[in-house]
Amino acid sequence: MATVSIVIPTFNRAAPAVAAVTAALAQTHPRTVVIVIDDGSTDGTRKAMSRFFDKDRLVYVRLARNMGAAAARNVGILMSATDAVTFHDSDDIPHREKVLRQARLLGDPLDTVQPIRKWTRKNRVGAVLTHHELLLADGCRVAIRRALPLTEDFGPDLQQVSGVPGDWTHVNAGLFHRGVFERLGGFSDGIDGARAFCNRLIRAGEELRVIPEILLTKIESPETLTKPAVPGHADAGHAQAAQRRTGQPERVPIDLPDLEIAEIVNPGRCGVSRALSTPATRDRLMTALSRGAVRVA
Repeated sequence: MATVSIVIPTFNRAAPAVAAVTAALAQTHPRTVVIVIDDGSTDGTRKAMSRFFDKDRLVYVRLARNMGAAAARNVGILMSATDAVTFHDSDDIPHREKVLRQARLLGDPLDTVQPIRKWTRKNRVGAVLTHHELLLADGCRVAIRRALPLTEDFGPDLQQVSGVPGDWTHVNAGLFHRGVFERLGGFSDGIDGARAFCNRLIRAGEELRVIPEILLTKIESPETLTKPAVPGHADAGHAQAAQRRTGQPERVPIDLPDLEIAEIVNPGRCGVSRALSTPATRDRLMTALSRGAVRVA
């Protein structure tokens, strides 16, 4: 089975991050590493994470300044040395077998059969998605299931109007083969970055599979609820329109000109991936790793 990096970006979410990391470390897949990207937190996040510093499968990366969710995910991509990467928010609680079940499907190629020409081709699976549920602030649980076909290109605003809540966040905890990052790059900035990334995979012809079961609980609170008409949707829409005109998926090289890593705990469990990135960003990351980004006592 594929080795997996579980990337958890977090910013000033010390308490929920402890639960998210605990659940990630408890995954039944034996070949996982948990990479926490502390996106310049100013609360007690580092102190809260220090209880995990003795865990061999835990990598803690503290950025010198807040860079945003997309950049934090991209740092996690670049530092992963595994076959596949999944992304959990710092308020996500994955079911214990989530990653194991995703990894099994990721390693099971799909058969494309041409009976007339009498040939069969094995297609590598690019990503495995899963259904999830929301645990709302009032204690209610809401199941979020894939109601739209993966090929339906709905923006998040349209989905809210159509009564299909959460379909676009469905990609958030997908398990992605490292090859998709090498071919297509990483996440773009904006509220719709995760959906835009999934759209690129679809237009590139990547094989996507969906586990039709709830394998992740997202804990929502009033300050984390996604609100309609958030700036950033328009940028994603323009990019999607350009892809329709050209017929080619957008390639988004990871470019982090302001990347500065203040600390890495357990740097031996990470590396520099072959994900599509700018030379300057790659050099910056390699320099940080070569220095060992001294662990603060």
